[in-house]
Order: sequence, then structure tokens, then C-alpha cells
Amino acid sequence: MKKVLYSSLAACMLVFSSCEKDYLETQPTDAVSEQSVFTTTANAWAALNGIHRAMFMQYSTQDQAGQGSVMINMDMLGEDVVMTAAGNGWFNNTYKWLTHRNANATTVYFTYRFYYKLIANANMIINNIDNVDGSDADKEEIKGQALAYRAWAHHQLVQIFAERYDATKGTNEQAGVPILTENTTEGQPRASVEEVYAQVNKDLDEAISLLPEGRNAKSHFNIDVVKGIKARVALTMQDWETAAQYANEARQAYSLMSTKDYLAGFNNVENGEWMWGSDQIADQTTYFYSFFAYMSANFSSTNIRSNPKAINSKLYAEIGDTDVRKQLWDPKPEPVKDADGKTTGYDVNGFVIPSNFSAKPYMNRKFMADGGASSIGDVPYMRAAEMYLVEAEALARLGRSVDAALVLAELMEARDEEYTLIELVGQDLIDEILLQRRIELWGEGFRFLDLKRTNSALDRTGANHDATLVNNLFSVPAGDNRWQWLIPQDELNANRNPGMKQNPL
Repeated sequence: MKKVLYSSLAACMLVFSSCEKDYLETQPTDAVSEQSVFTTTANAWAALNGIHRAMFMQYSTQDQAGQGSVMINMDMLGEDVVMTAAGNGWFNNTYKWLTHRNANATTVYFTYRFYYKLIANANMIINNIDNVDGSDADKEEIKGQALAYRAWAHHQLVQIFAERYDATKGTNEQAGVPILTENTTEGQPRASVEEVYAQVNKDLDEAISLLPEGRNAKSHFNIDVVKGIKARVALTMQDWETAAQYANEARQAYSLMSTKDYLAGFNNVENGEWMWGSDQIADQTTYFYSFFAYMSANFSSTNIRSNPKAINSKLYAEIGDTDVRKQLWDPKPEPVKDADGKTTGYDVNGFVIPSNFSAKPYMNRKFMADGGASSIGDVPYMRAAEMYLVEAEALARLGRSVDAALVLAELMEARDEEYTLIELVGQDLIDEILLQRRIELWGEGFRFLDLKRTNSALDRTGANHDATLVNNLFSVPAGDNRWQWLIPQDELNANRNPGMKQNPL
């Protein structure tokens, strides 16, 4: 039987113990039977934990390790993360803006597969949890988390594969992505962008009504994280009032991290500023699939040793000298020598890398793996700092410059004690907030989607991007077709629904 994405996801979920390998095989290694999952809340919790684990498990190739890999791709399509060498090839064609415009690329296939995998797993929980044995409190929390996953994954898909949401249009009828609330063998059409956002908000609102403030771990959702997602969605919809409200509510229980913690490697989900992140267990390492195998300063992978990731030199120049964030990069790493004058390593702003690592201008030390021989590290999906920036941007766009400046100042006080916010208003204030967002969230997977949602052009000119490494791709105009990823060709071949169309080439 010919299967489209939806049917193979539905047939290969974590709740099924057998599935013939076809287009999208999605059964995790800890699969349990459907009969076991949907009898008790204890087993339903196990199914939900399978979704949490799917966020950072190994998939087909080294650049496919769940959300961490998507985050890298989102930043490779921007201007703020800089490749310093070709390394061993991973993510190079994304950096050149080639991969996401190739319908047969494994990265395109993986990204589409990954989010629909989460959605289909969430659907099985949402559509069965009401009938299992267990407390109502457990049922509500399990269902709320599954709804949050479904909403978040649909939002990721529509941002990546569709045209941006434009509030000036009234109704956004441009082609979005298929909405999957039931797992079906029938090919589904691309819903409109407006319809996708309506479903996302519906799921988020229901999740907020069900979820408590507490949770078992920060890899799980609670009401704060879902409010944070709601704020993100509102920001992409240019719904400034909602974005400001939910960002403010989301961050209240979280403190901004200290200078010491800021320089500790961005690898610990227990950091008080982190709201949501992967919780990497030592015996579940993803080795060379890990986010830290490509973005850290210290893991001894071929990619890190030869191609340390750097910051855009123009962006670095915008960071104040007393700003703690400036210590996350080094414009000129210095050699460390022993008594005989032999180079034993390189000092990257206080952190010494081994001598067999390449030292490159503006290289980062923001992300640090567990060690040179271990790529273990927690990956940040949401921090309170982001919520400050969302709130400030939304308030500024509402014309509430004083309120926006106060929110930004609260964040900046934790980053730079000497930061002074000149009396900026209007677009100047918005630009300052967006600048601080670029600095604060560097390497955390936001840049491509930020450029897209603000209808901004890509501009890599005048910085430290190498012409060969970017394939001379220094700029892309706002609104260009290339801002939409192509739909995987395998999906188009299998899904014969007339409403499933490819994006413009």
C-alpha cells in the first residue's frame, strides 16, 4: 500500500511494536505496545517521555539529532553564526543556502519528518488519554503536554515551509502545511497559514488550561513554557498585545543568570534562567550527532577541531566592552606556550583549547560540551532572557517606548552594568531590541526565523564570512522565494492530494 507521511507516522509510532520500514520510520528504541500505553496513566507517561526523548535522539545521519540539529540549520541560514572552514562538510550546504532549496536533500526530509513525528505521537496521546485509568490530574497534565508538542511542532513547520504570517493581509490564505490532528492514511492538503495558526493557538490555549506550574523536569512542558510558546506565536503573527502579555507571564518564575553562570558553557538545564531544554542523560549520549559536536568550543570532533563556529565580526563590534556576553567570543585567540616555547594550546577568552584545535578569529566559547571526549550537554530551547526580549519588542511595536525600555534595561542590567539606554523611541528602539536579541540568542536557533518573521533581508556583507564557504551567497532579499524551504519530494510523490503543492522554485 502506498503510504504518505501521515500513514507511516501513524503506523510506526512509539505505541506500535512492528512496522515495515518505509518512507518515515519513526518507532523509537523504547517502543511499547499500544495496548499497554492506553490502559493506565503510568504507561501514558512513558509514551510522553518517548516524545521528550525524540527531541534529541539520533536519527539517520550526524546532522539529524532532533531539535538541536534544526537549531544549527536555522542559524546557518542567517548572518550571525560564521563557518570558519569547510571542516568535514556538515551543514556546509545549508550555510550556502543550497540544502533547504533541494526537495531531495536529507536535511529537508529530516526536518519535515521530525516535526510530524512529534505531532503524530502527540495525537495518539491526545486522542486516547481520556479513556485510560488514572487520576484526572495526571490525564490533564499528560494531555496538556501532548497538546503543547502538537502546537509547537505545527508552528515550527509553518514558519519553515510556508510564507511568513503577515498581519497586514487580514487573512493569510497562502499555503501553509498540512494540519494533523488525527493520524490517517489519507494524504492531506496544505492548510492555509491562517488555518495552521488557528490550530496552533487552539492547542496552546487548551494546554494552558490543563497544565500546572510544576513538572518532573525542564525537558517537560509546564504552563510557563507553553505561555512562552504562545508569546512566540503571537510575535510571528504581529499580535503585539498577546506577545507582551504572555512573555511577561511566562518569565515570572525564572531569574536571569549570573555572570559566572553565563560563562559556564550553556550546557546545564538546571540553570535558573532556562525554562525549557533537553535533559541529556549520561548513558544516552548522541556522540557525533550532538548539538555540541558542531557548536561547542571543546568537544574533540573533526568538525569542532577544524571548523570552530564564530560570531559575525560586525555584530561582535556592537557588543559593549563591559558586557559579559563579549567574553563568549575571542577576536584573536592567543597561543599558550610551555617553558620551551612550544605551543600547547590556544587561549579563547580564558578557556584553553588543545593545540590540535584550530584557533580562528571571533570563535565562540559560548557552548561547552561535557569534555573533549564527551559531547554530552543540555540544549537550551527557551530561556527567560528570550521572554524579556519578546516583551520588549512587542511593547516597542505598540508604541509603548518607556515600558519597552524598562523591560530591556532589566535584561541588560544583568549583562552589562554600564549599559546605558539612550532615550530611543520608535524604530530606533525596536532596532536596539533586535540587536540585543541577536547577541543574546546567538547560536540558539533563532536567526533565520527572526529574519523571516520581520521580513528582513539576509546581509552577510562586510563581515568575516568567507566567499568560498558561503558560495558567494552574501545577501537574499526579503520576500524572496528562497525564504521557504521546499517540501520533501518523497512526500509529494506519496501524497497525491491535489492540495499538496510544492513551494515556488
